[in-house]
Amino acid sequence: MSLPRRALLYAALPLSLSLVLTACPAPVTPTPPPAAVCPQSTGTTLMTQAVQSPVTAARVTPDWTAPRVVGRVLVTGAAMQAQGLSALAGVQTLALADGLTLAVTPAGQSDEAFAARLSAAGLTAQPDFLYQALANPNDPGVPGNGGVAVTGAGTQTQTYLNRIQAPAAWTFLQGCGKTPAAATTAILDSRVENHADLAGRITARASFLTPDAGGSDSTTGHGTAASGLVGAATNNRLGLAGVTWTGPLLAYEVLGSQGGSTSSLTQALNEAVRQGAKVVNMSLGRILGPNEAATSSDQALGTALTNAAKSAVLVAAAGNTAGDGVYFPASHPDVIAVGALGASDTALACYSARPSTARPRPVDISAPGGAGPCTGATNATQMLILGTGNTYTLQAGTSFSAPLVSGAAALMRAANPALSAAETKARLLGSANQTTAGLPILDVNAAVRAATR
Repeated sequence: MSLPRRALLYAALPLSLSLVLTACPAPVTPTPPPAAVCPQSTGTTLMTQAVQSPVTAARVTPDWTAPRVVGRVLVTGAAMQAQGLSALAGVQTLALADGLTLAVTPAGQSDEAFAARLSAAGLTAQPDFLYQALANPNDPGVPGNGGVAVTGAGTQTQTYLNRIQAPAAWTFLQGCGKTPAAATTAILDSRVENHADLAGRITARASFLTPDAGGSDSTTGHGTAASGLVGAATNNRLGLAGVTWTGPLLAYEVLGSQGGSTSSLTQALNEAVRQGAKVVNMSLGRILGPNEAATSSDQALGTALTNAAKSAVLVAAAGNTAGDGVYFPASHPDVIAVGALGASDTALACYSARPSTARPRPVDISAPGGAGPCTGATNATQMLILGTGNTYTLQAGTSFSAPLVSGAAALMRAANPALSAAETKARLLGSANQTTAGLPILDVNAAVRAATR
């Protein structure tokens, strides 16, 4: 049975344009403490008292907020004096080398406070710092690697990853002993095609298309591109790196060749919640009419959004016209509306939706979406994304900004599963960088640090 033609249709939000392609007694062996943590700065650092030793007279203030092994300190220096030895009475110790002793922090004390007590007794104590291999992902598209060939555009890299501080976020998470993994993320979009760079990432597929949608959209690769930005398989020596390296993606088809309906989106949202999605990406939307309110124009979808937001972070593309306000569902109060940055991080791209006189609702956050036809557009300022048939291509649009934000939210909820959807949303938006004009810009590194505080 076909739906009435007045059913609301939603469309994908890539930017429709032809890109101009122009030329990132004995010692006791201690019980091992927890191996890796994410210590966070509290804003005040207790300064250990520097003590002159036969080795050095330098004053040392260790960084106790850096990644380290929790539950122990290292005592350094020459032979300990009687005063220092008395400070270690009853403490588990292990001599590691001449002048280097591991001391287990007594129960009820912080490592920093224990070190301060040892320092006051004439000893020099420091954290047992954690070190990591300094290797970027080996995917060619990651800035600093060889790049990916794009037909008609030479070799390109994912410059947008550096702009959103994704590599710094990955380094931070690895330093905490965590993989840059995604919490379960649902992609509500067109059909996600098989692509070598999505191998192992798509854990469930379902189609919610209605007859009005005109059948599967197998030509644009829109859903494939959105999925790749969130989670292209990473460290596989192939193509691109996703914001998340591993973790389950749910590919839900809601957009056909003629768009998608309220009924499709509502069913997909409900299924995402049933399957435990912690993040939902919607790179789609429609312009609200002059008499429509964001909270009541589509009550069926609005109810589904409100219910889904209780357990999932909802992210949507803001829209691709600058004079019509933020599209729906991005304009819904329970959804994070994502605007697009163009060639620079100082203002929204010329095509990005933004507040209008009639619709003053602002974007919540912005992320690179490609310069499109805007001033300063080059191949390097467009979005390098997964294409059809195991290829890679350049495009622009808020459709490609939203998945970067969804990827950040997925990293946050995987790094700290105790965070609720509301807490994740608040920390994500609160960690954004602000331009002088007040435009909030995605900072993935700041977001994951905020999540693990």
